[in-house]
Amino acid sequence: MRLYAIGDLHLHFGCENPVRAQRNDPLWKDHEKRFEHLAAKIRPEDTLVLVGDHSWGKKLEQCREDLDFIRRLPGTKVLLRGNHDMFWDAGRTPALNRAYEGQLFFLQNNHASFGPVALVGTKGFTFEGPFFLDRRGRVMGWDREEELRAEKLVQREAARLRESFESARRDGFSRFILFLHYPPTSILEEDSVFTRMAMEYGAEQVIYAHSHGESRYADSILGMYRGIRYRLVSGDYLRWDPEMILELPDPAVR
Repeated sequence: MRLYAIGDLHLHFGCENPVRAQRNDPLWKDHEKRFEHLAAKIRPEDTLVLVGDHSWGKKLEQCREDLDFIRRLPGTKVLLRGNHDMFWDAGRTPALNRAYEGQLFFLQNNHASFGPVALVGTKGFTFEGPFFLDRRGRVMGWDREEELRAEKLVQREAARLRESFESARRDGFSRFILFLHYPPTSILEEDSVFTRMAMEYGAEQVIYAHSHGESRYADSILGMYRGIRYRLVSGDYLRWDPEMILELPDPAVR
């Protein structure tokens, strides 16, 4: 039984992709066709977590074809909110879970299970500037008003993440894998409320997406940090091949 993750599919079956750079990038051209191999990789007993930015649609009706595409992927599908998932605000999570019951699970202020491990998460947030750079590209300052706005969003998302952890604890879980859409730290930080919460609850791994293009792949923590493994799973970073996060013995094998 295996757990896989990938983020930032940015599907657009029901609307146009608004990002010219993606439309012109060979890596993004017909990128959804690269998932045709998944039937041979991901089994029905496996779980695939989609780490945000599922669709360019702004309304649910514009996203239905994209969600149907995800629904048809193999395994159990768990979806996290991304910053471009305009069809899904936090208050709509229960309604989405009712509408797609048995097909998709929307992870927000709740948790999913993978054997004895709880999958917890929220969209997250991190300060992304504007930054003021010198001629060598070093950060010399930043927009303080935007920093204050970002801090408010970070605290809101931290509260949602704590509710996800506590939801899992109430159901008796003591093992956790944490999913964020945004990176857990900004380029100015060595840790954050999200990394501290991961340590507080003893998360085994922190999985995140959002960082696109080679210049952004190293924006946050990668690898082992204070006993926790951090992984970036943006689709273009993975070249559209979901990463295996954890493998457990199959329930049928004794």
